[in-house]
Amino acid sequence: MPATAPAPTPRKAVSSRTPSPPAGHVPPGGGLAKSLRRNLTAHAFLIGAVLCFAFFSWYPMIREFLLAFQKTEGGEVTWVGLDNLTTVVNDPAFWQAWRNTLLFTALALVLGFAVPFVVAVVINEFRHGKGYLRLLVYLPVMLPPVASVLLFKYLYDPGYGLLNELFGFLGLPAQQWLQDPGTSMLSVVIASTWMNMGGAALIYLAALQGIPGELYEAAELDGAGLLRKIWHVTIPQTRLVLSLMLLMQIIATMQVFVEPFLLTGGAGPEGSTTTVVYLIYQYAFNFNDYGAAAALGLLLLVLLAGFSAAYVRLSRAESE
Repeated sequence: MPATAPAPTPRKAVSSRTPSPPAGHVPPGGGLAKSLRRNLTAHAFLIGAVLCFAFFSWYPMIREFLLAFQKTEGGEVTWVGLDNLTTVVNDPAFWQAWRNTLLFTALALVLGFAVPFVVAVVINEFRHGKGYLRLLVYLPVMLPPVASVLLFKYLYDPGYGLLNELFGFLGLPAQQWLQDPGTSMLSVVIASTWMNMGGAALIYLAALQGIPGELYEAAELDGAGLLRKIWHVTIPQTRLVLSLMLLMQIIATMQVFVEPFLLTGGAGPEGSTTTVVYLIYQYAFNFNDYGAAAALGLLLLVLLAGFSAAYVRLSRAESE
């Protein structure tokens, strides 16, 4: 028989596709350039934001730091070391300004920190009309500060103000709200609280709406009333927001300027509303002593930075 021819060996199919490069491989020539061109718009926006932030935030801080150790006389700048700081500390208004600022901060924490939280809790209890109530609470924030201050100056007027009219209707004696050193600071705090509480109330309301309803149901099953639910459920669940808003409240109130400046002219009766920032304003624009103003501003910056650092450290230790 004739020999059988061996079967042909099958060949592997040759793929016409080009093998893909491994992950992370950058093709030579043009890979980096293509990536930069693709992200050119994003880089442009980022660089613009950084330049604006540097020009309007970093440069003023650096300039203030340098001015705190300089003195300008006749257009000539000289380094004076700690002389500006000594001048500020030896000023009798220095300690009064700090006392008034701390008093304003304490009163603002009692009213401006507690009232928005209570308002948010009340609004959260409504089943309908929350949108209208949020708008109503936030309306004072949208008003220009000057308009709000003029409104409160009318309310506080000792002759025809609505508050004294109300006191007269109730049989109470009229008050010199902004002219009396004993009530001037409290009057400023009340006006400031009304003008600025809308934003804080909306933040608290957003935090309250994120609390699971099952927690309140469990508290009701345990026989908890409204106050116990707030103490054992609401406050623990919003502790992070409350602590952050407390920090922001302290930082903002320590820099108060607009309300006392517009309501009482800044200093107030017998200097009762003179704050640290108003004293900085006086040094810079009334006394033309920019070095002393910068030194006092640097003191305030160091104090607030130290307080913020301590707060962050305590919060981190508590979370761990």
